[in-house]
Amino acid sequence: MKIIVVGTGFVGLPHAAVLAETGHEVYAYDIDEARIAAYKSGDPKQIERYVNEPGLAASIAETLNRYLFFTSDITDIVEGTDVFFFCINTPPKRDGSTDLSYYLNAAHHVAELLAQREEKNRVVLVNKSTVPIGTARMLEQIMLEHGVENFGVASNPEFLAQGNAVEGSRKPDRVVVGADTEEDFRIMRRVYSQFVNHVRIRYLETTPETAEAIKYLGNTLLLTYISFWNGVGARLAETFPNIRMEDLKIGVTSDARISTWGSYVSNGAGGSCFGKDIQSLIYQLNQAGRSTDLLQAVYNINEYQKTYLIDRAVYEAGFSFNQKTVALLGLAFKKRTNDMRDSSALKAVEALLARGVREIRAYDPLAMEEAKRTWFNPEKNHLFERITYHETAQEAIAGSDALYISTDWEEFRGLSRTIEKRVKPPYLIIDGRRMIPDYDSLVAKGYDYLAVGGLFLRGEQMEAEMNNGMVAEPVPQKQ
Repeated sequence: MKIIVVGTGFVGLPHAAVLAETGHEVYAYDIDEARIAAYKSGDPKQIERYVNEPGLAASIAETLNRYLFFTSDITDIVEGTDVFFFCINTPPKRDGSTDLSYYLNAAHHVAELLAQREEKNRVVLVNKSTVPIGTARMLEQIMLEHGVENFGVASNPEFLAQGNAVEGSRKPDRVVVGADTEEDFRIMRRVYSQFVNHVRIRYLETTPETAEAIKYLGNTLLLTYISFWNGVGARLAETFPNIRMEDLKIGVTSDARISTWGSYVSNGAGGSCFGKDIQSLIYQLNQAGRSTDLLQAVYNINEYQKTYLIDRAVYEAGFSFNQKTVALLGLAFKKRTNDMRDSSALKAVEALLARGVREIRAYDPLAMEEAKRTWFNPEKNHLFERITYHETAQEAIAGSDALYISTDWEEFRGLSRTIEKRVKPPYLIIDGRRMIPDYDSLVAKGYDYLAVGGLFLRGEQMEAEMNNGMVAEPVPQKQ
């Protein structure tokens, strides 16, 4: 089939690449000419500047200029196209509603081109972006306003986990297609022929509105799991002595009725989906006059989680960040991606700067360039000038007064020896991902350790000096 994918970000690019793997003629379209030039080059380094996903550059190289083509102008290739996929960024507005401006611009542009085509073959316009319930009807109306003939609209939400987008596209757990007519369902079955009647993959055909709602409800339920464990499970282990967080998770999730997913505890979930989608769902239900108390609580817990460890450091550990140097390890919202959208590190940086840190020494295996773009301010915001960027975790830690681990990169699990070599106690380790399994050996050597899902542990050497009256116990500040 001939397919045009509109938008080549974290959703559109993997989707286009995997569609091309199955023999479709795929045109990946974006108005960002620099981005398109990078993809056309086939150079992994250039591709990964924009979307860094394991296996993605290799997938693009496999079909580039044979089945997969990149373009910043689709004027001359609309004829004969069977399917348009809209993979457009739909960011949140301040009130929680969805900003559809980019999406609507793209929809009107495509409608104008389709209205002028000579061939009148059936074309299906598919929303793969996460969009409010009813957007498929809005897309249908746009096509009618422009005089487009012989078309259908569909909703086909993506359920990709970043860091696994390529494999997730190749082997999804389910494919959901919402459309109105059997003709449109037949076209979508041809797009996804390898998944129809699959023994493992659920292929669901439903209404456009149901498909739109499935995406919102799925992401909201996932964030609810995360917020439950952070807001209840972690709080228990942070409050009562002798509760082992890992044992707590195993004991509870051994019940087959309870999901193991989301049972980890962390400094909050980020990314382009969870926060945005639950805010949008809250807005949509509020507009309809429905209660959203549960959803608001889930969202509030997750946002609080992004900075509360810094508050705990002040009020439990008695640590003053004023004029201190903090090593910040992990800037992406999760491992295996360079995406910083809604990352917990963003909120941590704001909180640290507000508390007067002298320097934030930042490191991330993939997100350094993205971080520099994120915190670059042409108006010279002097606060962000306090952020310095380092090539390794070891380099970032050297010369710091405290360490904050924000992202679950595997390389951060082996930091104990680095900490011992680079810095000496008194030194505070703030572990937002429970990444240091041998923390007890560090505590025994005098390092302070504060982790999500655990009590604050003061370095034993320091504790002994305090008990002997050699060091004054810091007085927690009042909130």
